[in-house]
Formats: sequence, structure tokens, C-alpha cells
Amino acid sequence: MDTFAALAQGLMIALQPMNLVFAFVGVMLGTAVGVLPGIGPALTVALLLPVTFKLDPAGSLIMFAGIYYGGMYGGSTASILLNTPGESSSIVTALEGNKMARAGRGGPALATAAIGSFVAGTIATIGLALVAPTVVDIAISFGPEDYFALMVLAFTTVSAAFGSSVTRGLTSLFIGLALGLIGIDLQSGQARLSFSVPDLLDGVEVTTLAVALFAIGETLSVVAAGNRAEETIEPVKGSVFMNKEDWRRSWKPWLRGTGLGFPIGAMPAGGAEIPTFLSYALEKRLCKKPDEFGNGAIEGVAGPEAANNAAAAGVLVPLLTLGLPTSATAAIMLAGFQQYGLNPGPLLFTTNPELVWGLIASLFIANAMLLILNLPLVGMWVKLLAIPRPWLYGGILVFATLGTLGANPSLVELGMLLVFGLLGYVLRRYDYPIAPVVVGLILGPLAEQQLRRALAISVGDPVVLFQSPIALTLYALSALALFGPLIYFLLTGRRAPVGGDED
Repeated sequence: MDTFAALAQGLMIALQPMNLVFAFVGVMLGTAVGVLPGIGPALTVALLLPVTFKLDPAGSLIMFAGIYYGGMYGGSTASILLNTPGESSSIVTALEGNKMARAGRGGPALATAAIGSFVAGTIATIGLALVAPTVVDIAISFGPEDYFALMVLAFTTVSAAFGSSVTRGLTSLFIGLALGLIGIDLQSGQARLSFSVPDLLDGVEVTTLAVALFAIGETLSVVAAGNRAEETIEPVKGSVFMNKEDWRRSWKPWLRGTGLGFPIGAMPAGGAEIPTFLSYALEKRLCKKPDEFGNGAIEGVAGPEAANNAAAAGVLVPLLTLGLPTSATAAIMLAGFQQYGLNPGPLLFTTNPELVWGLIASLFIANAMLLILNLPLVGMWVKLLAIPRPWLYGGILVFATLGTLGANPSLVELGMLLVFGLLGYVLRRYDYPIAPVVVGLILGPLAEQQLRRALAISVGDPVVLFQSPIALTLYALSALALFGPLIYFLLTGRRAPVGGDED
């Protein structure tokens, strides 16, 4: 009953006029960037971090969550009409959705994606509200050694889940951990890796790193790729509404996709890509007309889109309760919390319950807004696909630079923006994931703090790190995340599927 009371209080906060404006801006921006191929919610949230530095924390985080949900919605539009997924988690939607669009059924494809996203997002948000307090109750009993083991789990799962190999993920992670060492050591008061530059004594700003890696790095990568083949946009023919047969074939895939997406998204190494592929495979197996798959089966759109949006809510479970980001956007949202001096985790539910429950309640409002906006405004979203790439990425470059200078007016900050932007380009060029760098910078100092605290309590005895059953369990999960792909390869002779770095 306490959960429902807290959720009702959060709903009152989310319904405040200013917070409704933040939610509306978030879902509009999120849908727009989700529609645009290559411009994901992670990049958008990163761009807005320096701009929202002096805004209300609750409103800004509600806007970031709206961008996240909107990006998941919008990705289906580009997948269906352009056969170019706006998000890595929308790849499966393109398989059947674009075939439906070519057959003149783009409207029903967009409708089942939008309605399925609403159904899945609503159910998954209820699941988030119910599951989060239980996870918090467990996490409150953690000691310093347990928190350190939890950070190790975060490092290994993020390294294993992103990128094309665990080795590349770990390399990116260690870059972030090294950047996290810059600044003043809080225990000894000594400067570390500051190179006598006063601006570095406070460490590397997470917002500067995030904007540089995601915005500057992506822009340089697109410019270096040169001219691309012109993309053909499939027009939306006929009605955007579904007939009775479409409804009959869609509602079960919506529920099954939700059942797959939420629990997998809530896992430390979950994400949205795996449940969408699993949903597609399940619908193909259960479909009474399996020969339609590959030719425009509506189940192949309904199930994966529901799984995609349910996973988006699931990702917020480890982020809010444990402070573990399991997607690129979650990592940037973690940076958003930290820029307001907030650390997601069990204590956040105690120290800032209004903010947390207001954020969770706002997801219901964002879902409703997205359903109302997506179908009537589909013509406007389609026009966004025609924006020339030079204008789009040129605007991103200018906005990123001005936003960073506005938050931190310093030549050193501008120089770091350029250096980290070049780093982002090099990482993309050689297929290294971006998100682990941000995670390393954010969680590295926290892991060091918990490690030192545990060793101080035990008077320097490292055995304390392995005495807790909780810590041993988390270390075992970390080992499984690292060596799981190798075990999978040895057993099957095939490479294990890995997650993307887009959402």
C-alpha cells in the first residue's frame, strides 16, 4: 500500500504545470530524434545536460525520461518508412514494418507500433513502481564491500554488453576509469593527474565528456563517412488506423513482448536489443501464418516494439535502485543525476522520494502524450526525415559547443571538448563502444571510495572484500558477464550476440 501511496504522491508532482511542460518537451524531442537515423536519445540527453544545469532537477530528469521513451517510440517510424532504424533496438521492427509500408500498409504498422509501445510502457512502468521498492529494501543492507562488488558488476556488465567484444568494452571502460582519477584525492588532498592545470583539480566534467563523445564524436564520424546513398522514404498510404483483424493479431504480441522486455531490461546486462530479437523469434514461431514473416507480418512489428518499450522501463530499475546504467542513455541520465548532486541508489528513495516517485509517475504521462502525438502528427515526423545531413549535424556541433561553454565558460573546457570529441571519433572508427567511458568516469570514483572504506574498516585486510555472501554473488555474476560469451562460443561454436551502443 505504501508503494501506491508514494506513486499517488509522485503523480501529484508530475501533474504540476511546469513538470507537464518538461514532459511534453521531452517526448517531442525524443520522438524527433528517434525518427532521425543516427541521432539517438543518448546524444540528445547529452546535448541538453549543460543547458539544464541551472534548471529544476525534477523537471530536467522528467524531461530526460520523456526523451528516452520518445526515442523508443520514434525509432519505429524510421524503421517502418525508411528501413533505417533510428535506434539499434528498432532493427527488428524494420524487418516486417518496411515490408508493410511497401505494401501500402504503413499506417497500420505505425499504429500497432505506437499502441503496442503505449500498452507495454504502461504495464512496464507499473512493474517498475512495484519492483523498485523491493530492490531498494535489499540494497539498503549492503556494506562497503557489497557496494564495491556491485560497482565491479556494473563495470563488467557494461563492458560485456556494449560493443563487438568484451576486450573492446573493457578498453573503453579503463579509459573512463583513468579519467576518473583526475583531480584532488578526497582522502589525502593531493592532486592527481592535473598536470598543474587549475581547471583539472575538480576533475573532468561528466557533461563535457558526454557531449564530446556522443555529439562531437558522432558528427566527426558522419563527416568522415562521406556521402551516403540517397534514402527512399515510403509514403504513408491510406488510413493510419488498424482494422479488426489487425487488432486481433496484435494484442497478444503486445503482451508477450511486454513479458519479455521488462524483466530482461531490468537485468544488469539486459538492454532493449535482446528482448526485441527474442520477441520476433517467438512471434514467428507462434504465428498461424509463419509464411507471412519476411513479407510484412503485423505480429513482427507489434511484439518487438512492445518489447522495446517495456525494456526501456526495465532499464530504469537498476538505474534508480542500484545506480547501475545498462544502456548508453541510462549512463547519460546517471550523469544528469550527478550534476545535481544526486546519486541514484537505495538512499535516493529515502532522501529524495518526491523526485524519484515524481519521475516514475511522469512515465505514465509521457506514455499517454506519446500515443496522442505519434499518430496524428505522423506527417510531421516523416518531414523530419528529409532534413539534409549537413544542416542536422552542423546544428548539433554548434549547439554542443555553445551549451558546454554556457555551463563552463573556460578555454580549458573547450579544449577538453575538442580532445574528447576526437577520442569519440577514434573509438567509433575502430569499433570501440562509447558508453563504458562515461560509466567509468561516473562510477570509478564511487568504486574507489567504497573500496577504501571497506579496507579502512578491516584495517587494510583485503579478505573483507570476499567475506560477504552478497559480494561473492555479485563477483560470480561479474565473472559470468565476462566469460559468458567465451563459454557460449565453446558450447555452440558461435559468437554470442552483443548489445548496441545507441539507446
